[in-house]
Amino acid sequence: MEVFEAMKERRSCRNFSTEPVGDETIEKILEAAGWAPSPLNMQPWGFIVVTAQDVKEKIFSEADRCRKWALEKSGWKWLGGYGLDFLKSAPAIIAITGDPKKTGVDMFMEEGGVGYQHACAAAIQNMHLAAHALGLGSLWFTFFDKKAIREILGIDPEKTPIGLVCLGKAGGDPTPAPRKDVKKKTIYIR
Repeated sequence: MEVFEAMKERRSCRNFSTEPVGDETIEKILEAAGWAPSPLNMQPWGFIVVTAQDVKEKIFSEADRCRKWALEKSGWKWLGGYGLDFLKSAPAIIAITGDPKKTGVDMFMEEGGVGYQHACAAAIQNMHLAAHALGLGSLWFTFFDKKAIREILGIDPEKTPIGLVCLGKAGGDPTPAPRKDVKKKTIYIR
């Protein structure tokens, strides 16, 4: 699959079939994550693969708690109907954690200390592209409280939960999300 085609055709999936994702496939996706760029090549990421249904149920409960809280705080009515059942039905969920001690030189900058998060985001993008190339659907999910996810997944308190990637065969064709014209978001300084 050509890389530009993969970037354009990959979609966020919220409807998964029940077909399991094999360990070999997950390992290919994690290998792709490991090829992401990172500050000073520190590779600050870690991965936790969740296939246990009881743990997925706990993740769902935490996400639903956050959804209700956000609805109350924001007043955004769309949150009331935002379904989270895909967290229970996704055959695999991979948690990506970042190590703030591996952020690179930006740790010394006034507004620094985020390079490790950016590197983890690059790893997540590689995971999405690899999943798409392997015929899987995926979703980048961040609707959780870090403290609660640390507890649910047994994450070291010194590590930061960056995101969850839900993986599985799509249970249908994901709808393309509209994209804004990148020209309207670009400034050239020449």
